[in-house]
Amino acid sequence: MPDTNVLTNNPLTRDVVYPFANATFLAKHPPICVEGGDGVYISDSQGNRFLDGQAGLWNVNVGHGRKEIKDAIIAQIDKLSYYSTFGLTTNKPSVDLASMLVRMTAQEGMTKAFFSSGGSEANEAAIKLARQYWRLMGHPARTKIISLRRAYHGVTLGALSANGYTYYREPFEPLLPGFIQTETPYLYRNPFTTDHEELGRLCAELLEREIIYQGPNSVAAFMAEPVQGAGGVIVPPPGFWPRLREICDRHGVLFIADEVVTGFGRLGSMFGSRAWGVKPDMMVFAKGINSGYVPLGATMINARVAEPFDTEDDAQFTPRAFAHGNTYAGHPLACAAAMANLKIVEDEDLPANAGAVGAHMLARFQALQDKHHNIGDVRGKGLMLGIELVADRATKKQYELTEGFGHRIWERCIAKGVLIRNLAETFIISPPLTLTMAQADLIVDTFDEAIGAVAAG
Repeated sequence: MPDTNVLTNNPLTRDVVYPFANATFLAKHPPICVEGGDGVYISDSQGNRFLDGQAGLWNVNVGHGRKEIKDAIIAQIDKLSYYSTFGLTTNKPSVDLASMLVRMTAQEGMTKAFFSSGGSEANEAAIKLARQYWRLMGHPARTKIISLRRAYHGVTLGALSANGYTYYREPFEPLLPGFIQTETPYLYRNPFTTDHEELGRLCAELLEREIIYQGPNSVAAFMAEPVQGAGGVIVPPPGFWPRLREICDRHGVLFIADEVVTGFGRLGSMFGSRAWGVKPDMMVFAKGINSGYVPLGATMINARVAEPFDTEDDAQFTPRAFAHGNTYAGHPLACAAAMANLKIVEDEDLPANAGAVGAHMLARFQALQDKHHNIGDVRGKGLMLGIELVADRATKKQYELTEGFGHRIWERCIAKGVLIRNLAETFIISPPLTLTMAQADLIVDTFDEAIGAVAAG
């Protein structure tokens, strides 16, 4: 039985159920209670200051405490704190933000925005849009959604069913029918090849084989992250995404880009789709859309997807209305924050900074592989990096979770004032896009010292 004193004595863990966290472990290792944020730094309730190497949770792209965003929220709350966007009413920030997003995604051909409360809900909306689209087009049998193994698309039931990582799926099975996963181009761990381009070609072929096996007339959409995030920062080879677009076009399948993490600069380009030169049919945004200042998600659709929802019928409710919505969709405070946030992203050219600083940090982490035999793989693009640790580099044997090797490195980094995220034995580096070269060096130097000290015992 767990030690009830440990579980109940700490106010940080006594009354809260935390996401993706073992309650007993958290009680023994209490979470950092973050109370302040300024730029790329945060501070806790004890007055300790940390460089935020995870940008909240991939999302505080412009940094903490930006006056421009605070002022936008205050100005909006003085006018209107909330009103619904359920058809017969709307609010100006949501209309203005939709226009801004259509402008920013014009290169990808997006024409309309549908708002939600966050990434999971935005992916849920994309799945529903895909299924209703085909129903309106006279192909109601096109319901299946294909995604990649190791994919993470969220926690709502539809988005969860599209996830391709056993850890997230298993506790809630059986999931929804009609969701299928195919192989992802995970270069470091795959049964096929050590050649990145060849792996991308093989994984694309496996997707096409699956579409043909399922029957193209039963497949509604394929969805993927431009770079897989929670699955371990899996960066596809350059030709992979263009091949996926060609395959979807060949079989009439909609292509959904889950840009929840990669949207608005993290990969060194404004969007992950743009980094690979691909125009999806839908783009899903959250996180960086307003740097997490107020929860918000958006699902963008192109003219192809929008067309069957348009109608000359004057009735309010018709089969062509998108039968979905959230109370807080298009929340005026969230949309006001988003417009201020995206102005910063554009004015300060944060995608370019993410590309330059990220390339520098990636090269420095890769150089550590010669120094530390525990580093199995270093990968990334822009300010989205993954460092995978191994107990044995020759066999790629992973550490047992009970050894806590990664957690001990995390603790050492925290003691040195750097907060980075470890998912089991893969460290994820995703700082604000305002990060400087000197701050990037601090993250690398801190990790270098920490892994050396922990490995030495």
